[in-house]
Amino acid sequence: MTISVAVSGASGYAGGEVLRLLASHPDVTIGAITAHSNAGTRLGEVQPHLHSLADRLLEETTVQNLSGHDVVFLALPHGASAQVARQLPAETLVIDAGADHRLEDPAAWEKFYGSAHAGTWPYGLPELPGHRQRLRDARRIAVPGCYPTSALLALAPGFAAGALLPDDVVIVSASGTSGAGKAAKVNLLGSEVMASMSPYGVGGGHRHTPEIEQGLSAAAGTAVTVSFTPTLAPMSRGILATATAKVAPGLLKDAPGTATASTGEDAGTASVGTASAGTDAGVAVAAQLRQIWLDAYEDEPFVHVLPEGQWPSTKSVQGSNHVAMQIAFDAHAGRVIVCCAIDNLTKGTAGGAVQSMNIALGLDETSGLSFQGVAP
Repeated sequence: MTISVAVSGASGYAGGEVLRLLASHPDVTIGAITAHSNAGTRLGEVQPHLHSLADRLLEETTVQNLSGHDVVFLALPHGASAQVARQLPAETLVIDAGADHRLEDPAAWEKFYGSAHAGTWPYGLPELPGHRQRLRDARRIAVPGCYPTSALLALAPGFAAGALLPDDVVIVSASGTSGAGKAAKVNLLGSEVMASMSPYGVGGGHRHTPEIEQGLSAAAGTAVTVSFTPTLAPMSRGILATATAKVAPGLLKDAPGTATASTGEDAGTASVGTASAGTDAGVAVAAQLRQIWLDAYEDEPFVHVLPEGQWPSTKSVQGSNHVAMQIAFDAHAGRVIVCCAIDNLTKGTAGGAVQSMNIALGLDETSGLSFQGVAP
């Protein structure tokens, strides 16, 4: 089975990453490669790392150039994908790496993006409960944002199991500069970024906030409120999300020795499964929480709950579709803490898109995604 694929926005980071993965996909033939301002340019000039495709010319992003393929990847700015997608045949698998079709609530879209809502497509994060089934045989797929990918994978198991409270969720994520795209911006200059970190979108203003709330609310079966703060880190790619939520009273109540867990010196932070780090109650709750995450991801090829005592780093997943995470229980605060590392361009965008394509077309879900991380 050979699948013809077109990629729009191929001169940008997301489009370039899609092409990098597709170039090694055993079932894919790469057809049209399109761009806007870079149309007519040799691909090797703007994506010099794509050696096997370097001599291909970028075509204009038109419906005519994208039509006639089995699959079309849209790596376009928000607002542009919907216009193109409407004109593509219904039988074409269209995978939108932009934001246009992620949100279910039109009011949330209009508030954060300031334009008319284009509709909602099946969400391309198969590790979430029930989502893999929705992707099978789908012909329209919305790829999650990079921050939501890490945040949802970090906390969804706890909400799906009823182990977390929905009204006090705090997520702080550090991202590499490629998450901001390829356009020249002063705050992304090397002299501004090197040896420095800075927050942005503070106070609930980041556009990925409603997407994170949407995914966690679906997992929980009730509305989840999230305080999300992104930060810019001095690295080119990667996301490290630190996501915390209050543990449900029922879980705490069922743990032995809970009556003393919230008072005294012993009510400190209990590392998951580490008896020496807290009370018997804290250790018991930590073990229950860890098991929830282990059960949720035991059959997932790309999500790895690390062994106790090992913490995720962005370098360990760089260039791969893999996810590394660790869970801890803070007995003093009654909160779970999940640290989750992904590559924002791979699992956070292009890898998730290719993984979703594989599922929709009935291919091996891991095809074209066997890359390991890169070190050092």
